[in-house]
Amino acid sequence: MKKLTIAFMFILLAFCQLDAQQAKYVFYFIGDGMGVNQVQGTELYLGELEGKIGITPLQFTQFPYATVATTFSATNGVTDSAAAGTALATGNKTKNGAIGVLKDLQTPVYSIATWAKDKGCRVGVATSVSVDHATPAAFYAHAAGRSSYYAIGTDLYKTGFDFYAGSDFLQPEDKNNPQAENLYQMADQYGYTIARGYKEYLKKSKKAEKMILLQPEASSNIDRTAIPYAIDRTKGDMTLQEITRSAINFLSKDLSKGFFLMVEGGKIDWACHSNDAATAFHEIMDFDDAIKVAYEFYSQHPDETLIVVTADHETGGFVLGKGPYQLNLQVLKNQKVSENGFTRMINQLRIKTHNQVSWEAVQQALKDNFGFWDKIKLTDAQEARLRTVYEQSLKDQQAKMEKSEYAQDEPLAAEAKRIIDEIALTGWTSGGHSAGYVPVFAIGAGAEKFQNRIDNTEIPVKIAEAAGYTRK
Repeated sequence: MKKLTIAFMFILLAFCQLDAQQAKYVFYFIGDGMGVNQVQGTELYLGELEGKIGITPLQFTQFPYATVATTFSATNGVTDSAAAGTALATGNKTKNGAIGVLKDLQTPVYSIATWAKDKGCRVGVATSVSVDHATPAAFYAHAAGRSSYYAIGTDLYKTGFDFYAGSDFLQPEDKNNPQAENLYQMADQYGYTIARGYKEYLKKSKKAEKMILLQPEASSNIDRTAIPYAIDRTKGDMTLQEITRSAINFLSKDLSKGFFLMVEGGKIDWACHSNDAATAFHEIMDFDDAIKVAYEFYSQHPDETLIVVTADHETGGFVLGKGPYQLNLQVLKNQKVSENGFTRMINQLRIKTHNQVSWEAVQQALKDNFGFWDKIKLTDAQEARLRTVYEQSLKDQQAKMEKSEYAQDEPLAAEAKRIIDEIALTGWTSGGHSAGYVPVFAIGAGAEKFQNRIDNTEIPVKIAEAAGYTRK
């Protein structure tokens, strides 16, 4: 009898230890488009800024567990964000373009955020782009096509998580039914409070049962698709760090329940679609700043918190080195705006001069925003390229804009960006996605599960195992 009692005590102790190691608070960070080279490039850039050859590590790359993941979809060797988001959210492969359904485009599949909710946890989904974009949508919506934005927005309410955040809704009105309630009007019906910006969040959050945090309306009137790039940010712009801090604050209203929070750094992808290295590096540093907020929470609850950082796919086929066995990444510190930000400056010059922009004005803008001629010496060929683009697009002419996935930019902005990337000795193989590995980093309760090469569908399953969620 005594032996049986001792054995029972050991079994009970083992179960207690197992329970103590379970992740009660889960952070799932997804850097959209953030391949291995984008992360490595950012660290090498930071190293060069310190005057050394080598890396200055980001916060998340110092997590004790790291591996790489494959990203192909059910139908394509190169995935899109909808299929990749669905894989990362639900553990299922699907067809490119599909959200939260199998490749038959009909069978719904449910996300780890739903599994967490079913366990009784509080749940948040947040992003730096629109709240109905592919990656966040994969955690709460079911749609055959990722562009069904109004329907995806209605799914946001029906799924009913505690906290959502992003720049705005892309399509708040139902284009097929003008009489239908818009997505803002639905908030009261489903018990949500909408806050515009971080300051308004602080005012409204205490009394709110459920919350949707969007950027200030003035910002949405300029661009509702995303919050501004970190490199372009001005006072009053909402930041991913503020979004993350708000989400943690709101989900922590009842810590006894535990929580699950997905945060997407969505504009890393956009910068890489534009082949804009400096802007991409700044987005990754900004993403890291958001992760630091979660790490603060982890530091207070180290035995009960899991942080996983990964990406949905690589974008741009980013290359570090173009022949010579060296890099010159520090030159990118002279780029003060994104390609799209410089496009807006050129547009302002067009308006100010009635489309009679002088070469001298262009040179000054390039000096101020790229450091050309002043801090960066251009070759005769590089200067000739800029002059040719000026002659073809800015001498009383309407320019043919250069298109990328999420932007249309002035030819001069595009050429300036190409030249500074060349000088930095970086390169791009496309303006789309690639099938390259994506990194996975983890720290905390259950982080040891993230070892050896894995597939993207394994990530939510491993998180669920660590947190004790039941897969639906």
